[in-house]
Amino acid sequence: MQKYSPQRTFNQRKEDVVRQWYHVDASEEILGHMAVEVARILMGKNKPTYTPHVDGGDFVVVTNAREIQVSGEKRDKKVYYHHTGYMGGLKSNTLGWMLDKKPEEVIRLAVRRMLPKTRLGRKMLSKLKVFAGAEHSLQAQESHFEKVEFTSSRIKKKS
Repeated sequence: MQKYSPQRTFNQRKEDVVRQWYHVDASEEILGHMAVEVARILMGKNKPTYTPHVDGGDFVVVTNAREIQVSGEKRDKKVYYHHTGYMGGLKSNTLGWMLDKKPEEVIRLAVRRMLPKTRLGRKMLSKLKVFAGAEHSLQAQESHFEKVEFTSSRIKKKS
């Protein structure tokens, strides 16, 4: 009779992480749908080697952030708040204003709020690179890019 030996649980180490580069064109994407998938890539949940306490995610480059799409009346009704630190210093901006003035910040905030609220989450967020237009400053990594589309098929069906 053979002796039973249970299978060992795989634990990834930070030295064993192999990172890839992904490119997302935000002009064809819906904000929330894209942010969910980008957060999954940054955390490494799209890999079979996912380990919760290791930053095993990949780099994500998002271009055309200014042209991101939102559903309904969110462009006028969704409000972003921040506090200056002074008394009565609560400031607010609408999504439309943010897309005109700081489009990179809209995507960064959407993804940040889907990541863990820890030191590890801040390290994961540092792998996200967002650019307002089609041009970006990462030409050295261009040959390693894997182009990803998340919601473009849903948009084409609606149109």
